Amino acid sequence: MASVADRRKRILSAADALQQHAREPGPGTRIVVTGKGGVGKTTLAALLAHLFARDGATVLAVDEDPQQNLAYALGYPPEAADRIVPLADNIAYIEEKTGAGAGLGPGRIFTVNPDVADVVDRFGIPLSDRLSLLVMGSVVRAAGGCLCPEHALLESVIRSIRLREGEVILLDTQAGVEHFGRAIAGGFSQTVVVAEPGFNALSVALRSAALARELGIPVIRLVVNKVRTADDHKTVEAMLGTGHPFATITYLPFSGSVLATEPDVTGLLGNNGRFMRELKKFHALLCSAATKE
Repeated sequence: MASVADRRKRILSAADALQQHAREPGPGTRIVVTGKGGVGKTTLAALLAHLFARDGATVLAVDEDPQQNLAYALGYPPEAADRIVPLADNIAYIEEKTGAGAGLGPGRIFTVNPDVADVVDRFGIPLSDRLSLLVMGSVVRAAGGCLCPEHALLESVIRSIRLREGEVILLDTQAGVEHFGRAIAGGFSQTVVVAEPGFNALSVALRSAALARELGIPVIRLVVNKVRTADDHKTVEAMLGTGHPFATITYLPFSGSVLATEPDVTGLLGNNGRFMRELKKFHALLCSAATKE
């Protein structure tokens, strides 16, 4: 059995090979969703993915979070979890496509222009005719270390996918700001930063926005989730001030129906309460910006 170190070396080698042949992103839409843990980031990512698909787009929802909760939020049954095969568990495929096989040293010669266009068909989980899910994977062994190789592989695969008009990649990131990297910024046109109306979540949101701007993502939007009172608006306004980096700020009201439907939040799609009405307005905002790219 391969050691953890050997596995991680293979993942990094495969990611490095893909980076040699990163493609132009194409005319499709790439949106990254980020924020502090527990603010509702995955719930919003799942609902937005379904809204894009219902609007006629072909959507690839990507779960970069090692907790792998996006599948269940999208409606994938938890009892079928063993059928989810993460990308990081398919290193052999990437090695085959790129020539970055185990045992090749620093002077290895990569396969020219490796075609990974079928990665979604091979490893994606079809959820509907227009919606698929790609899962990064996680370190399941004790003392497995950080997820840096897994992140590198996922980011390299994403950059190797050239989107056509009407296609969307929606990336649900790991909570916090540590996941951002130079590779992941390539081709992403919008960042959705999710927060709650409190000091800690807004502090993370501001750091995430600053890093997204540094990485060259042009449009950064703030979604303040779980808003209960007018005082919550005042808290946000006071903390952000007038020189904040967000192109838009959207407030979503606290909704008990969200908690009632978890982990599968697709039941909310037919709900016409205030939460979904405001979220649909935000989705329309994302669509409007995408058509101008």
